[in-house]
Amino acid sequence: MNFRYYHYLFLCAISWSCSSGEPKLEEQIPMDQVALGSGENLFDTHCSSCHGFEQDGIGPHLGGITREQPLDWLRSFIKNPTDVIESGDERAKAVFERYNTYMPAFGHLEEQEIDAIIAYMHQYPAPAEVEGSRADSISNPISEAIPLSDLVVELEWISTIPASAENKSRTRIAKMDYHPVTGDLFIMDLRGKMYRMEGKDTEVYLDMELEMPEFINEPGLATGFGSFAFHPDFGNNGLLYTSHTEKPGTAPAEFSYGDSIKSTLQWVVTEWKTAQPLEVPFEAESRELFRIDMVTGIHGMQELTFNPLAQKGESDYGLLYIGIGDGGSVGAGHAWVPHGAGQAWGSIFRIDPSGTNSSNGNYGIPPGNPFVNGEGAVPEIYAHGFRNAHRITWTADGKMLATNIGQGQIESLYIVQPGDDYGWPVREGPFVIEPEMDLNQVFPLPENDAELGYTYPVAMYDHDEGNAISGGYEYQGSEIPELQGKYLFGDIVHGRLFYVETADLERGSLAPVYEWKVSFEGNSIPLSELSGSNRVDLRLARDKEGEMYLFTKADGKVYRMTGTR
Repeated sequence: MNFRYYHYLFLCAISWSCSSGEPKLEEQIPMDQVALGSGENLFDTHCSSCHGFEQDGIGPHLGGITREQPLDWLRSFIKNPTDVIESGDERAKAVFERYNTYMPAFGHLEEQEIDAIIAYMHQYPAPAEVEGSRADSISNPISEAIPLSDLVVELEWISTIPASAENKSRTRIAKMDYHPVTGDLFIMDLRGKMYRMEGKDTEVYLDMELEMPEFINEPGLATGFGSFAFHPDFGNNGLLYTSHTEKPGTAPAEFSYGDSIKSTLQWVVTEWKTAQPLEVPFEAESRELFRIDMVTGIHGMQELTFNPLAQKGESDYGLLYIGIGDGGSVGAGHAWVPHGAGQAWGSIFRIDPSGTNSSNGNYGIPPGNPFVNGEGAVPEIYAHGFRNAHRITWTADGKMLATNIGQGQIESLYIVQPGDDYGWPVREGPFVIEPEMDLNQVFPLPENDAELGYTYPVAMYDHDEGNAISGGYEYQGSEIPELQGKYLFGDIVHGRLFYVETADLERGSLAPVYEWKVSFEGNSIPLSELSGSNRVDLRLARDKEGEMYLFTKADGKVYRMTGTR
């Protein structure tokens, strides 16, 4: 038996429904075709990114849960899981201890909508035991705790981004970057707006919902307005690049996997050209570069960026790097989708937006890409084997770094070189994954692993410490000497902050990871308390001068790092 089956037996043991004589669920809520259709749509929109019915994913599988828990419990948990967990409820506590994260609340849904979701879930019984489970799974892959350093960084509040919803998290701010000419800071909200920041004030620079009629920002998590990147010569050519999501089938996708697998949405990469690169709001003509189908709403396209070290005349100048996740395909049971250089998913693309030799003629394939001449390979791929390449950045001495959000055990930082294979979905960090088994289990590497060609992290942490790595940056400013030589990053969910010394980053070895703290108005304070939320949704940013910032979706506040204590 694997962990999942023991977990199911445990839930049944504490289950209310094992002994209750309350009426069957079918007698309490509608389960006609209209209700089930509505429930399926709502589940796909709000739940499928984290939950399935066969395998545990970001959250536990939901097969059989409606036979284990009463209707009132299910309603209460969907509306406000944090309240149920903190009330001391035994099942809620057990799940929280396993996943160490809070599910978002859905109190904005009407009761009939919640009941429709429950009715749809009721169609799925508990899954059978997974065949072929292995007894050599590693329950605690990194036994040593991350040490707390004496580094405490003072924060200064600079702005609060306008709320983009009333009943959900205040904002979904996800990326901040700077104008190549003016140095002005720009920040985008996944719900569709990109703002220019001027002191504490903000003004809308680009409204994706207005510009793109098919724009959607559901099913949530990382969907919506995904990323943006100013061309390094933006002041002269006026080129800006963005990614966003649209409904499945909106237009034919350049990268698809056939009709046998359901597509939840499409990611679209767009080039914008303005004749007035210094003006706000942004007025530009747009053209689509390509689009890609995704199995679910998670692990999409969270990064667009250019190599800031490349100079005009050099081969890497003006080439656009694009982080593409696996689209949740592995968790949905389609492990082949991101596996290998013959698939677009789970990779970092490098394309030339000014070229025309791609299959659709809308962009170019750089001749230096590693798979240009590979039979059956996707020539756009620069490196592959990612579950979700969250942030891509470069150190001052030229190392290309990428963070990878893991599955159930490992959060990773890699030094990227062309042609690398980081192993997903058969590796998570330096451990084996069996994609046909429980994805949250990891196993030792085989004796012949060196012959298989996988590249492993240069730094990592496990889920004892956090749940999802928030990609960071090397500090390259001058105002905080204590941060020189440090790559600052953190954990998205819990808001813990970590760093590694960039001098320690070396392929083939693991750099020590250290925790650091922040102080606001002279008081050391965890980000969960500062943001007022147990789910912090942390992001980091760097400005033109190399100074560092952090911000949180929970309250929409942006802070600048100003010194140390």
